[in-house]
Amino acid sequence: MQSRLQAELHRRLQAESGLSISDFDVLVALTDRPDERCRVMELATTLDWEKSRLSHHLARMQKRGLVTREDCDDDGRGNYVVLTDAGRDAIVAAAPGHVETVRELVFDAVGEDDVDAMARIADAVLDRLATR
Repeated sequence: MQSRLQAELHRRLQAESGLSISDFDVLVALTDRPDERCRVMELATTLDWEKSRLSHHLARMQKRGLVTREDCDDDGRGNYVVLTDAGRDAIVAAAPGHVETVRELVFDAVGEDDVDAMARIADAVLDRLATR
């Protein structure tokens, strides 16, 4: 189910907005921050991605003008990933359709009791993972 759902979410998001699920995840993580910027390693941790995967993906997003990188003033080794105006416009345009797709494919297919059960199951699995 997880892989089929992820594939369908990706297909629809790509068709409707030109964004991949990975693009969307990065953009959401940046828009969740008040200054719309994040250190690369912190972003990798937030997304639970390997640093190399994130670096390659950010390079592609940067070429498309969705993000940029800025040096850290307090640390010459690190840099920030910064949301651009184009990136903000892309996530603002894509989010409503993506939310509707998730609602259609997941929440419209199950009842309220099932949603509560899914939440309990997800919490239990996440608690178990947190202890690893």
